[in-house]
Amino acid sequence: MRSIWTGAITFGLVNVPVKVYSATEDHDIPLHQVHDADGGRIKYERRCEICHKIVAYDHIDKAYDDGDHTVVLTDEDLSTLPAEKSREIEVVEFVPSDQLDPIMFDRSYFLEPDSKSPKAYALLRKTLQQTDRTAIVHFALRQKTRLGALRVHGDVLMLQSLLWDDEVREARFPSLSPVPRVSAKELEMSEALVKSFESDFDPSKFSDDYQVELQKLIDAKLREGDAVDTAATFGDQPEEQEGGGEVLDLMEALRKSVDQNRAQKISTRKTSAQKKPAQKNKKPA
Repeated sequence: MRSIWTGAITFGLVNVPVKVYSATEDHDIPLHQVHDADGGRIKYERRCEICHKIVAYDHIDKAYDDGDHTVVLTDEDLSTLPAEKSREIEVVEFVPSDQLDPIMFDRSYFLEPDSKSPKAYALLRKTLQQTDRTAIVHFALRQKTRLGALRVHGDVLMLQSLLWDDEVREARFPSLSPVPRVSAKELEMSEALVKSFESDFDPSKFSDDYQVELQKLIDAKLREGDAVDTAATFGDQPEEQEGGGEVLDLMEALRKSVDQNRAQKISTRKTSAQKKPAQKNKKPA
């Protein structure tokens, strides 16, 4: 595997340098479109609907359409926005793992320790495993701030990007209101059916039948010579390396982080108490 970027997990004063890898890959067979008459590749052109000329990328801006008006956003406009280029995976809180709804999970990434001593990495992994906690983090990827879940996956740490709360739709279907009544007998029979299908999940037992058959079809055509030379179908970033710093004294960083967090909470409580209005003594009747 090849890392997509390097950075560091940070919480308190603890810094855990890591390399980030995509945890999944797409195995679909790539297909493109061709002309059925001669097999020539179909080319998509960036043609302007007003002047009907083909437009080069250098002259293409982005735009937002609200249905009535279109707002054009130039590269200069977009450059005024705060681009996120941080290499930190910042822990904001630790939550019980069972509080995360799987519907929020988006993409998954493996994290590898990127320092001479992987002790800080191993300690964080072990702590999350022992406490059954997941770290909620902020990180930046492709210039966008993202919400993520940092959790244990086997022997490694896994970072999963999360959908923002307003990206998850609420399901309300009139057909389920009121909720249909289910009898005890129907439930008993349904549970018996489920029990008859019970098994331990093994993903290796399943395969994408469509892709398997598609590959067989392609191989058969190649064997039969039912193909053309690829060249005839056409008409006439280096990876950034930025390592994080070593954790010089892990125990001291942990101790200071805990003390700092406690002091912040005490300060917050004192500030809140000072802001409360003083109660006036009631005069006797």
